[in-house]
Amino acid sequence: MDLRKIKKLIDLLEESNLAEIEIKEGEESVRLSRAPVGTFAQMVAPPQLIAAPAAAAAPAMPMQSPTEASTGGTAKPGNALPEGHVLRSPMVGTFYASSSPDKPAFVSIGQQVKEGETLAIIEAMKMFNPIEADASGTIVAILGENGQPVEFDQPLFVIG
Repeated sequence: MDLRKIKKLIDLLEESNLAEIEIKEGEESVRLSRAPVGTFAQMVAPPQLIAAPAAAAAPAMPMQSPTEASTGGTAKPGNALPEGHVLRSPMVGTFYASSSPDKPAFVSIGQQVKEGETLAIIEAMKMFNPIEADASGTIVAILGENGQPVEFDQPLFVIG
């Protein structure tokens, strides 16, 4: 592929709202991607998988919802979270409260937020995704822990 075309693709990526672009010409392909400005990467060790012998396998445990898991399985509807609008994780990934370790958190408890304001970042597949407030109000609770994994639909914030 011609170097001028690659430079044009880089310019297109920088000028656009795209995070990634891939172009194929015949058997050649170029893939360009970028991380959002102001984000950081953190090395996370993969979980250790331990295979148990079939005879010593533990009995199957029923699956818990993220709310039940975070409260030890004793969650009761309406009692587990403070009252207010619950903002849930739109994806599986790693929760970050700030854009880098040396920066302050995006929000704190008691802070007023507006709809569309960035509250946190979730890193998924090496892409940093801003988590924005979907309602205006006051941060009542921050349920995500910095640097910890989050599940899809897990409560992250309560906005009052």
